[in-house]
Amino acid sequence: MAARQGPMEMRNTVMEKITTCLWFVSQAEEAAEFYVSVFDDAKVLNVARYGEGGPGPAGQAITVQFQIEGRTFTALNGGPALAFTEAVSFVIDCSSQEEVDRYWAALTDGGFEGQCGWLKDRYGVSWQVVPWVLGQLIGGPDSEGARRAMQAMLGMRKLDIATLEQAYYGS
Repeated sequence: MAARQGPMEMRNTVMEKITTCLWFVSQAEEAAEFYVSVFDDAKVLNVARYGEGGPGPAGQAITVQFQIEGRTFTALNGGPALAFTEAVSFVIDCSSQEEVDRYWAALTDGGFEGQCGWLKDRYGVSWQVVPWVLGQLIGGPDSEGARRAMQAMLGMRKLDIATLEQAYYGS
């Protein structure tokens, strides 16, 4: 029989020192399941639920801990007092156009496209879906090419690597 872990032992195996807490009205569990479905290396770690006599409906999630690419998040059902803004966003560093397209399609489903690779998902969380090559193009050694790549990016919603490269290289 395996030794049972107490709360302190569980904390040391589940959470990093600093994690991100996302405040939802009442969709914390739904949102965590959605994010876990979008990313390959993702899983729900723990769900804490209201009991009888709690401030929320019995059985509803209070918090949901989930992990994406090794980073732990807590989704909190905190009520309507606060809302997400673009002041905080999550950047997805993509290695290919296929990856940009996949994340863009998944996260804008029910959400909103923004400019320059920014979007808001169906829960109002802001994301930047960015190909890794973007920094090399808009900050590249060819200042005229970098200017053209920046101008191309400013006209896009979802970022297109081929178009950005064509702008940089002037082709």
